[in-house]
Amino acid sequence: MNEHVQTIKPVPPIPRPSGPAHVVRSDQEAIEVAKRLAADFVKNASVRDRDRVWPVQELDAFSQSGLWSLNVPKAFGGPELSYATISQVVEIISAADSSIGQIVQNHIGVVAAIRTVSDEGQQKLLFGEALKGVRFGNAFSEFGSKRAADFETRFEDKGDHVVVTGRKFYATGALLAHLVPIVATDGEGRAWYAIADRGAEGLAVIDDWSSFGQRTTLSGTVILDHVKVPKTHLVPGYKGYDKPTADGAIFQIIQVAVDTGIAKAAIEETIGFVRTKSRAWVDSGKEHAFEDPYTIQAIGGLTLRLHAAQALLEKAGRAIDEAVRAPTAESVAWAQIVTAEAKVLSTEIAIDAANRLFELAGTRSTLAEHNLDRYWRNARTHTLHDPVRWKYAILGDYFLNGKNPPLHAWS
Repeated sequence: MNEHVQTIKPVPPIPRPSGPAHVVRSDQEAIEVAKRLAADFVKNASVRDRDRVWPVQELDAFSQSGLWSLNVPKAFGGPELSYATISQVVEIISAADSSIGQIVQNHIGVVAAIRTVSDEGQQKLLFGEALKGVRFGNAFSEFGSKRAADFETRFEDKGDHVVVTGRKFYATGALLAHLVPIVATDGEGRAWYAIADRGAEGLAVIDDWSSFGQRTTLSGTVILDHVKVPKTHLVPGYKGYDKPTADGAIFQIIQVAVDTGIAKAAIEETIGFVRTKSRAWVDSGKEHAFEDPYTIQAIGGLTLRLHAAQALLEKAGRAIDEAVRAPTAESVAWAQIVTAEAKVLSTEIAIDAANRLFELAGTRSTLAEHNLDRYWRNARTHTLHDPVRWKYAILGDYFLNGKNPPLHAWS
C-alpha cells in the first residue's frame, strides 16, 4: 500500500448543504441542466487536471442541480428518470470533465441499491438525504485483497448501531462526500453498505490518490477505526446480488457513460485542433489539414464508432429500466449483456480517440500548453475499472452457451 499515507494529514469533513437541492422533473430538463453545467465545468477542466485542483464549487453546483437524485423513486419525491437519460447526463458532464462525471457514479449506484434492498423506512430516510443534495461517496474497494470482491473490512453488531473497522482505497468522491457508504461484512461474510457520516469519529479520508489520470475524482485512502454507524444507515447490499436485480448493470452503465464522454471530448478536441492549428502534410497537396483525405476518413471512422457506443449506451439504459421495473433472470441478464456490449465499445473508442488525437492533430498537439494528453490519461485510467477481455467472455458465453452473466457490481 502507499507507504506515505501516514505522513499525510486526513482531510476534514465539509458541511452539508444549507438548503434543499433542486428536483428535476423531466428527461428534457435533466439534459438541459447537464448541458448548462458542462459549459461551465469545461472552462477550467484542463487547469484542474494539470494542477490537481479540487472541483469544490463545481461539485456543489452539480449535486445541488438535481442531477444527483435522478433515480430517486417518484413515490419518495424523486424524478425516477430513465437510465438512458441518467447515462446521457453523465456522458455530458464527463465530456466536460471526466473526473467530475465519475464522482457521481457510486452515489447513483448506492441510491439504486437502496431502492432494491432497503425497507420503506430506510428508503424514506436515505432518499430524503439525496433529495437535499447530500452526496454519498464510497469506501468500497480495498488495495491489498486477493480479488476486487474480497473484503477484509468488518463490522460488529452493537445493538442499535454497528462498529466498522478496516481500510479502503479507490474511494472516489469520499474526500468531499457528506456520507460515506462503506462495504463491510458481517459475521456470515455478507457485504453491507454501512453509510457513515463523513465526520464520524474514527473515519479519516487521506488525499493520496496519485494516478496519472482521473486526477480530481476526490479519491484516496479511507481509514476506519471503530467507526460507529447507526442501523438506520446499515443497508443490506448483499441482497442485491442474492437474486437477479439490475444493481450491477446500474453501477456498470455509469462507467460506460464516463468513457463515452471522454471519447466524445477527445474527438471534438481533435476536430477543433485540426481545423485551427494543424498544418497540412507536405505530400497532401492541400492547403489545410482538414482537407487531408486520410484525416477525413479517420474522423469519419472515429465518429461512427462513437455513435455506435452512444446507441448501445441508450439501449442499455432502456434494458436496465425494464429490469428495474420487472426483475427476472432474463430481463436482468439482458440488461447486463447490453451494458457489457456498450462497455466494450466505449472502452475501445475512448482509448483510440484519445490516442489518435495526436496522430491526426500532429506534433504541435503534444505541447504542454495544450494538456491534451489528459484525454488519453483519463481514458486509460478509467477504463481499467472493469477489464474488457472479461466482457467479451461474458458476451460469448451468453450468445454461444446461453449462460447468464454473474451477479455482482462488476457485471
